[in-house]
Amino acid sequence: MANQGAKKRKEENARHMANIRRLIVACNVIYVVVRMLIFHSTFTWKNWVALLLTSVIYYIPYQQLAQMANPSYADDGELLDGGFDMTTGGVCGYLHDVIYITSFVQVMSIISGKFWYTYLLIPGFGAYKSFGFFRGFMSQSSEGGLEDEKTRKKREKMEKKASRAQFVKTRKR
Repeated sequence: MANQGAKKRKEENARHMANIRRLIVACNVIYVVVRMLIFHSTFTWKNWVALLLTSVIYYIPYQQLAQMANPSYADDGELLDGGFDMTTGGVCGYLHDVIYITSFVQVMSIISGKFWYTYLLIPGFGAYKSFGFFRGFMSQSSEGGLEDEKTRKKREKMEKKASRAQFVKTRKR
């Protein structure tokens, strides 16, 4: 019963990495068969570059995910950790997104070369996340900024209430 969770995670990671590997191989086979064999008359050197580029883009995140999924063992061969949980977000989720976007671009580029513009989503999303990160730092230093209608009315009401003269009731004897 010891390390049951680690064994389960190791098996889940092995299945998950096998599924990703199948996806990558299937997309490459579809691209090669359809683009090179069926549409061979329109196949140019740019398509070779595209195949090489997508292969490199598949390789880098796949290797990082494989490294994260590797289980760790003790010196005596006992399983210590089943590897990283592949269902979590963060960097692991971003690596999955890169693989899925690459598979989409590779298969859809058979139809039209304009699908390569889909790759602009990756740096665009990175810029969006970076902007949110830096905006968090900037908003702490500057208090003013934009305020919505509800906040503005609440602030004005509080200022009005604070500016009224305060009367204190006292007892006369």
